Amino acid sequence: MIRPTTPDDTAAILDLAVSSGLFPPGATEEVAGVLAGCLDGTAGPDHHWVTDDDGGPVGVAYYAPERMTDGTWNLYMIAVRPDRQRQGRGAVLVRHVEAALAARGARILLVETSGLASFERTRAFYRNCGYDEEARIRDFYKAGDDKVIFRKALPAPG
Repeated sequence: MIRPTTPDDTAAILDLAVSSGLFPPGATEEVAGVLAGCLDGTAGPDHHWVTDDDGGPVGVAYYAPERMTDGTWNLYMIAVRPDRQRQGRGAVLVRHVEAALAARGARILLVETSGLASFERTRAFYRNCGYDEEARIRDFYKAGDDKVIFRKALPAPG
């Protein structure tokens, strides 16, 4: 069941950030800060975390609007516990985010990821979800590690 994230989910989400390979152990301070700001309202009303709950958090997604745009949003984080990957949970989370955004009139959803070979499975996931590679910024994260930006136009409400 996908539901809004609650403060009680914090420890599990930080564990997810590490176990999914998004962050190394001890490097989740930024995630914790962003999550706390969303949960206490200081990040603003348009920052959303949703949790895939199956007897506890097994997946999470975080999305927010792109500043100074009309209807462009970013999917900043999506993670699924390794033992629950390849079950369609990530795709369900993405579709949930897309439907929520389309209902509020959002036009575009962007996702950024690494261009390293080790992220090919991630890039294939976004392509399989209907995203197109829109841009690539060479050597963005470090020499040899490009930023790859995926884009999907969302359906008009109605």
